[in-house]
Amino acid sequence: MATRGGGQAASKGKGKKGGKAERKRKPAGKCVKEWTTWAMKKAKVAAHWGFIPLIIVVGMNSEPKPQLFQLLSPV
Repeated sequence: MATRGGGQAASKGKGKKGGKAERKRKPAGKCVKEWTTWAMKKAKVAAHWGFIPLIIVVGMNSEPKPQLFQLLSPV
């Protein structure tokens, strides 16, 4: 009995054989650059969303202790 698919049963799957063994390593400089870019993007988001809450917390812990309304009012 003949097999369907033209005898390609041995090469099932997608991609190259070997997977991880055939991957090329990136140069160290490129890895450092990618990590630095990723870290700076995360730091930018953290600074953007955390600056005003940080100012409010520092203001509430100062002497004399102001009320939250006093910290948020523009006067």
